[in-house]
Amino acid sequence: MLGLSFILGQRHKEHATNEPYEGGILSTGGARLRFSSQFYLIAMLFVIFDVETIFIFSWAIAFRELGWFGYVGVGIFVILLFVVLIYEWRNGALDFGPDGKKILKAYKKLTKKKIKS
Repeated sequence: MLGLSFILGQRHKEHATNEPYEGGILSTGGARLRFSSQFYLIAMLFVIFDVETIFIFSWAIAFRELGWFGYVGVGIFVILLFVVLIYEWRNGALDFGPDGKKILKAYKKLTKKKIKS
């Protein structure tokens, strides 16, 4: 079957034939991009809180069978997740851009220079 398709198949050599995906957009640069560690930290936080959603959803399905014991258990679980979120926030895991204090300090220096001149 492969030999038959090779013999009977079309042959064409266009500009984008050997390009990946032949999407019409010329590729630039390499496929090996460097991401900052911040990207991976946010990805891990997303996975952690995604798994947390699965646990809470499964608890909600079995709510009547678990009773108050299950309610207390999921309450402790949510409190621990909240504590971890605050810990990550204070360590700077959720800081995406430049520090706001640095921006304000640079803005104040800039306005002082304009006032003097």
